[in-house]
Amino acid sequence: MHVLKNIFSGLIFLLFLLAGCKTANVVYLKDFGAMPDSRQNTAVAAAKLVQFLQSHKDAGPLTVHVPKGVYHFYETDALVREYYISNHDQDNPKKVGIELKQLKNITIDGNGSTFIFHGRMIPLAILHSRNITIKNISFDFELPALRQLNVLEANKNTGEVIAEIYPKANYQIKNNKLVVLGEGYEFEPSVAMAFNENKRLTYIRRDVGFSPRTVEEVRPDVLKISGWKEAAFTSPGERYVLRTYYRPTPGIFVSESKDITLHNVKVHYAEGMGMLAQMSENITLDSFAVALKGKDDPRYFTTQADATHFSACKGKIISRNGLYEGMADDAINVHGTYLRVVKIVNGHTLHARYMHPQAWGFKWGEAGDNVQFIESAKMELVGDNYTNKIKIIKPLDKPDDFGAREFEIVFEKPLPAQVSADGTYGLENLAWTPEVYFTNNIIRNNRARGALFSTPKKVVCSDNIFDHTHGTAILLCGDCNGWFETGACKDVEISNNTFINALTANYQFTNAVISIYPEIPDLKNQRKYFHSGIVIKDNKFDMFDRPVLYAKSTNGLRFENNTIVYNKEFAPFHWNKHLFFFEKVRNVVISNNKFQKILKPAEDVRIELSDSATIKIGNNQ
Repeated sequence: MHVLKNIFSGLIFLLFLLAGCKTANVVYLKDFGAMPDSRQNTAVAAAKLVQFLQSHKDAGPLTVHVPKGVYHFYETDALVREYYISNHDQDNPKKVGIELKQLKNITIDGNGSTFIFHGRMIPLAILHSRNITIKNISFDFELPALRQLNVLEANKNTGEVIAEIYPKANYQIKNNKLVVLGEGYEFEPSVAMAFNENKRLTYIRRDVGFSPRTVEEVRPDVLKISGWKEAAFTSPGERYVLRTYYRPTPGIFVSESKDITLHNVKVHYAEGMGMLAQMSENITLDSFAVALKGKDDPRYFTTQADATHFSACKGKIISRNGLYEGMADDAINVHGTYLRVVKIVNGHTLHARYMHPQAWGFKWGEAGDNVQFIESAKMELVGDNYTNKIKIIKPLDKPDDFGAREFEIVFEKPLPAQVSADGTYGLENLAWTPEVYFTNNIIRNNRARGALFSTPKKVVCSDNIFDHTHGTAILLCGDCNGWFETGACKDVEISNNTFINALTANYQFTNAVISIYPEIPDLKNQRKYFHSGIVIKDNKFDMFDRPVLYAKSTNGLRFENNTIVYNKEFAPFHWNKHLFFFEKVRNVVISNNKFQKILKPAEDVRIELSDSATIKIGNNQ
């Protein structure tokens, strides 16, 4: 009997193990009516799928299997939602292709499928969800808002350009002006990005204006553009990507979610950012791409703004093995948002407001969050190691924080005596600041800048290739005056990267290949340093110009074991003629670097508003 009992117990245990090894439940997109490689509206099937996921959200992990193919999504039958998306235009409502809301433990495997969208839509939104994985999917739009001119002829004497427009058709000439026709919208382009035939942005041609005297149609899809000053600078074969600065919709929107993974996901176009995450925790991008569709893609552009953007996130942001190219802004930007103090109610209570027109309407903080105060003109923290915790936060202009601009915040401790409502003080939420690991990525042929980091937590930017970023490759910023993007970096490692001819044009904050540039209107009277703890080591700089490193208001900066070599691809042009330019810095070390041209500190190092005794230069070759 005892033996039989043991055998029976063993069988029960084995069945338990087998049950535990059972694969996660799988559902199939085709079962909800989706038809691959047809032009039917997959938005209808996607809505049914999400409804099913909502009704089974407590059933355990689910994997959605998408048979490989091409799927189209149209505005007709798409979801209509009110979203407030950081660093985008806050126009509502917005159309959404797939909305994953209040879900958990979901994997969507596209198996190499392409989702093509029509009109102005957000392809994918992930809201108030946890443990969501999206993999093996490409997102694109059949008719992007951006248009491309392929220059066929350019007459520098008459100021005329003959160019073919791409994508073909979908335009009109009204009152001698070019009007772009989208699916359900139209606009007049006002600015352009200039590209060479090799898909790199044109040397020193940043943000080319597009306001010609007349545009005429020579024949279908071929235009004669007269009275355009760019005729004097262009040549046959160049491309001009026509655009505005409007950014209504990201490709992927993540908000108030946790443990989100995008694996082998590609965004080929979005009229805003490729991926925007806000107030979320732990986001992993593995082999994520904002990229062209291969070397034969006729497009030269991808997104209207940043490839990836993280606003007020926490936990860990990991971006590895990615490709970012052709976008009209940065590859990655990580920051929080300063609120400005607009009223002191009492010793514990104040009113504070979102200031930038593209950053408001989403949650800023919650009870228990740790906050610090900053004086905006000098970008100095208030008090010595002073922080305060939120006791109560409530919106003043909305029933809740959804869509709010202004908040009343009650703090646990008394407010600092010096904080006033005269418009010169900001609040930074330290609870919503992440660690960042940006590794083994390729960033190339994009406008503006490469990687931007503004967080006091650990940042590792390593083993990346920055190949012909049009502006600065890496920017450490911070601004409580214009963009209102927090905050001070305190632990940054920039290592084992390769920088190839960065800074072929000038943009905001682009003073060198690596630019440490907080926006400080009153730098002269600043007494406390903004950034600290920055190590730049073991990198290779392949350069045509001079400025390698610019740093402002930084205490603790090491530039070690780097190699600087030169090429003649372009003529030097930058206003900054120094390898190193320092303003208001201390505890700087430049050592054990290899310079193809011998470092001459008297010529190559410029120091302003700093004690030169705290800048140590030695053992360089």
